[in-house]
Amino acid sequence: MNATRHLLSPETLASLANLELVARTAVHGFLTGLHRSPHFGFSQEFREYRAYAEGDDPRFVDWNVYARTDRTYIRRYEGETNTRLMILLDASASMGYASRTGAVSKLQYAKFVAAALAYLAARQHDPVGLIVFDDKLREVRPARSGNLQAVIHTVDQVTAGGGTDLDASFAGFREHLTRRSLVALISDLYCKPETMTRVVQPLTAQGHDVMIFQVLDPQELQPQWDESVVLEDLETQTHLNVSPEFLQRRYRQRLQEHLDGLRSVAAATGAHYALLPSDQPLNDALRRYLLLRQRRS
Repeated sequence: MNATRHLLSPETLASLANLELVARTAVHGFLTGLHRSPHFGFSQEFREYRAYAEGDDPRFVDWNVYARTDRTYIRRYEGETNTRLMILLDASASMGYASRTGAVSKLQYAKFVAAALAYLAARQHDPVGLIVFDDKLREVRPARSGNLQAVIHTVDQVTAGGGTDLDASFAGFREHLTRRSLVALISDLYCKPETMTRVVQPLTAQGHDVMIFQVLDPQELQPQWDESVVLEDLETQTHLNVSPEFLQRRYRQRLQEHLDGLRSVAAATGAHYALLPSDQPLNDALRRYLLLRQRRS
């Protein structure tokens, strides 16, 4: 059975009642597809017990065992590790772009990804944290177990803000990443590749595993305008007249050079890069998270 039949489009997800339901629906559909796939290799099956240790989440205590034995045990699952997920969510003005009325904006799609990653991590008993940034840190929630709803609520409240300052933001990130973590950066990455090198390399050098998710609107990837247009930079409010000829030739060339530069940075720094068009299901982001998490186990 084709796993993709269980995946919902971003526009369908946007019609759901709230962000927690979006995350739960996306993750359950994704995991259903994995279980039905002959290539399924991720396990969340019950395995054994272990003794309760200070700091464990009491939700995972087996109270039936406690009632019978007067001993406190935690249910352990296949794949359980000490992985800590820290989500870095770009909420700069450019993330508010959507190419057509009714389409999911880049920020809305990034919020779906962030919430789904948080939900999936929490399912596997991983502490989850969140940092929201534009030209500064706007929200910080340290990685903890049991704070899924708080993280999703914070993501849900995010709106597109000001400009982007990756140097300042990443300097702030490092102050909050004192323990080795799996770091998921979700951004449209309108920055120079050398800037990415400068900000990502210290994280990977400190032992963090970094996933870079670049979110772009389909119109940014494949412009479809047949006549001259005036484009506005949402962060600087500057305007640029662009001809169809430029969009068909030079724009696509420069975009490809930019994407290739970011991929090269990821390879050189040991990070993991994925391009996420904002009209596609969330399966690629979730699959890459599980693959990287499994590699750490």
